[in-house]
Amino acid sequence: MAGVLYIVATPIGNLEDLTRRACRILGEVAAVACEDTRQSGKLMEAIGAQRPLISLHEHNEEERSSQLVARLLAGEDLALISDAGTPLVSDPGFRLVQAALAAGVKVVPLPGPSAPITALSASGLETDAFAFIGFLPHKAKARREVLEGWSSTPATLIFFESPHRIVETLADLVQLFGERPVVLARELTKLHEEFLRGTAAELRDALATRPSIKGEFTVLVGRERQGPASNLSAEEILSAYRRLLADGVEHMKAVKAVAQQTGRPKREVYEIITKG
Repeated sequence: MAGVLYIVATPIGNLEDLTRRACRILGEVAAVACEDTRQSGKLMEAIGAQRPLISLHEHNEEERSSQLVARLLAGEDLALISDAGTPLVSDPGFRLVQAALAAGVKVVPLPGPSAPITALSASGLETDAFAFIGFLPHKAKARREVLEGWSSTPATLIFFESPHRIVETLADLVQLFGERPVVLARELTKLHEEFLRGTAAELRDALATRPSIKGEFTVLVGRERQGPASNLSAEEILSAYRRLLADGVEHMKAVKAVAQQTGRPKREVYEIITKG
């Protein structure tokens, strides 16, 4: 009889977030597949689970998946964990799960920590519809193309960004999303956990004044305004447009951003700006 592959969510910072069920499973399986054996070794030691660790990352996942499926078919129970959070969510494991299912192996998920959901729950943004984008491309052009492709999605957008590129990405958000609300969640569940809320321009300026920026960011962008047009006056619409220009946003992109933010037709916004 084939074994079971357990997909185990692990803490994203605070070790107390590991569930009792996860502790039990990690102590019972024959081995644990993980992204970084050194990082996962600390977790296993902390919970007193002395199980063999097997590395599974983007460079060896295809080969290692075949080996792990063979062990599962031989009757061993195995667990898959990531360095932090829920496996497969912007982490390795997809090929393993796919191969296990194709071989008829039972795959059992153990729910637990997830940075996107954790950040969303405390963001103050709409939670009824959201889209997780994962990590943005490193190169500026590709990053802007991805963001622009999601710009009209009627949902809260969630993605990850590094401290080295967060200011550049916020500048892109100013260009593409105008004054839509943005939330930055940094160091979630850790000692220096921080939530920053405002427009992309406000957050960009706030971070730019810091001597250094540390910690990975979960970024959330409020949805495009939908439904009836807002009751903003022509003067308020013109002020929003001028603020975007002051932030370096090009004319037509600023018109589009104000239209999205206010729910007004782009042509109407253009006419208001032209008259102003």
